[in-house]
Amino acid sequence: MVPHTIAVIGGTGPQGKGLGFRFALAGHSVLIGSRSQERATAAAEEIAARLPAGATITGKDNATAAGSAEICVLAVPFAGHDDLVTSLRDQLAGKIVVSCVNPLGFDKAGPYGLAVDGGSAAERAAALLPQSRVVGAFHHLSAVRLLADDKPLDAEDVLVCGDDKTAKQLVMDLATAVVGRPGVDAGRLRMARQLEPLTAVLISINKRYRTHAGIAVTGL
Repeated sequence: MVPHTIAVIGGTGPQGKGLGFRFALAGHSVLIGSRSQERATAAAEEIAARLPAGATITGKDNATAAGSAEICVLAVPFAGHDDLVTSLRDQLAGKIVVSCVNPLGFDKAGPYGLAVDGGSAAERAAALLPQSRVVGAFHHLSAVRLLADDKPLDAEDVLVCGDDKTAKQLVMDLATAVVGRPGVDAGRLRMARQLEPLTAVLISINKRYRTHAGIAVTGL
């Protein structure tokens, strides 16, 4: 795949760092974004220490990272999602934006999917970013497994949804950097309404079986 410049917005969290590590390992130029330049730099240096010579990963504030990238991955908590996305609207205009945000709640009974106005976090991002091409992907990957070693997560699939066919295909190809094969076309962007809360099911399974299970699609 042709190398891209990829910004991971919210890249200082476990999921963001894990995806940044995988993208940089595959030869993409990665920008770790954060509200804090200091935190972004620290996260990038932590990841860089595990990468081979020649890999490119740097830390930037969110606006600089988003403005400098071709592809931007939203790996941020759902709380505060709308305000952050809105603040980056100009920097994200004309770009592919990948949402892997999972709106989840937790109570004494465990994790559950939150009801989201507009259907899903990905659809909310699309509504807030009318000049961007929003794709939903990478929802179900364990941050622990992303960061565990440099081997592809080849027992899992990346489910990808979106309304722009070209953008969706590019993100499906990008999934190869993580699982060693293209992502699975899961349909239109509205399918994020099912994909995002499915993460709660995986968390429950992982807690019960003390593992880091993922999703694999058979029969393709």
